[in-house]
Amino acid sequence: MDIKIPVLAEGIEEVIITLWHVKEGQSVSKDSDVVEVATDKATFNIPSPADGVISNILHTEGDTVKVGEKIAEVI
Repeated sequence: MDIKIPVLAEGIEEVIITLWHVKEGQSVSKDSDVVEVATDKATFNIPSPADGVISNILHTEGDTVKVGEKIAEVI
């Protein structure tokens, strides 16, 4: 299952990945925080969409990503 940047608030089109709470190969539970992202006004935690193992982290801390973009997978 893909982990994507959700719509966080009206008008937000991109975010900066500030902190990964997990590493590739790590087990996660549904709704546990996996990554912290920031805009110029707020910081948000994005949860895992499912139980599983984090695989294929596509962006590193400091990367700017658009809303809707895939950033990792849970298998």
